[in-house]
Amino acid sequence: MQSWKKLVAAAGVAALSSLAGAQETIKIGVIEPLTGSVAYNGQASLSGAKLAVERRNAAGGVLGRKIELVVEDGQCRPANSVNAAEKLIQRDKVVALQGAFCSSATAAIMPVAEKYKTPLITGVSSKADLTEKGLQYFFRSAETDRLMSKTFSKIIADKLQLKNVAYIGVNDDWGRGSVEDFSKDMEALGVKTVLKEYFDHGATDFYTLLTKLRASKADGVFVAAETQDGSILVKQFKELGLQTRIFGVGSWATADFIGLTGAASEGIYAAVPYASSLPGERNQAFVKMYETAYKEKPGKYGAAGYNAMNILMDAIARAGKTDADAIRDALRKTDYLAPNGHFRFTDKGEGYGFDVALVQIVNKEPKVVTQAQTSKP
Repeated sequence: MQSWKKLVAAAGVAALSSLAGAQETIKIGVIEPLTGSVAYNGQASLSGAKLAVERRNAAGGVLGRKIELVVEDGQCRPANSVNAAEKLIQRDKVVALQGAFCSSATAAIMPVAEKYKTPLITGVSSKADLTEKGLQYFFRSAETDRLMSKTFSKIIADKLQLKNVAYIGVNDDWGRGSVEDFSKDMEALGVKTVLKEYFDHGATDFYTLLTKLRASKADGVFVAAETQDGSILVKQFKELGLQTRIFGVGSWATADFIGLTGAASEGIYAAVPYASSLPGERNQAFVKMYETAYKEKPGKYGAAGYNAMNILMDAIARAGKTDADAIRDALRKTDYLAPNGHFRFTDKGEGYGFDVALVQIVNKEPKVVTQAQTSKP
């Protein structure tokens, strides 16, 4: 009798273990700035990633298992992001990471991912030298500052007939890199630099900076800023009656930026890796899905999160297992068709092949002026 009871108990434990194994999820860590001055953008990137996972799970998941996102708020701060990466890898046992949005935060977690041999993809961080560090587990599906500058500097200079340009950027790796790249390429075209100024994340008073802009007599101003900072800057710019033509990079073509900035956004030019107004059936299908889920059109960050997560899940599926080296090798062979073009990676993990666009805000909508496919670096 006792033997029979032991046999039944053992069978029950085995059945439960089997069921637990069948239901085990594949965990992917996500590090985004969900609080602070770039929280609008971090939330949009997370929304895109969640949409990608929801669609994949509805279609059966990956390797017969559901994908589970484990999310941490890195706040775009290097120390916070490193702590988040350590937790996700060591405690939560994620098989890969997506993050950490700001280039300085991503640069901080790259050595952590490398140390633990954890594949890391960023869909946003654009500082050019991130892929020049010789790391084996890092991949970038974002545009670089250098790529955007090379692609659009001449188009913008000719379109706006610029001769003297001022440059304003957020004081971080991305902002400084964007200003340096665009000013260098503009100067090569004969456009004079008359001002360079930087501001801190979360700034609310740009009047002193804008007074310097007025005094510079620039006929164009390049701005590298994200949603909250950029909207305040532009509204104060218009409040002072400045007529200098504005162009820039960042979140200028997103629904959040246009909503916060209102009528002051009219006429701004932006070099962006994605806009909801891009032509093509694949993009319009994505726009419809995103609108259905979130009641607004996707911007560059929603698309960035969506693409990066899809690329990562596709690599896990092709790897056939959750082994880190197998996922890394599959990422290197990526050939992913996204709403904004084809994504592939160089040997250094640099993404290319996707489309980028120059847009102008007209009647609170980003209208595509021109677009181009990114070539292999």
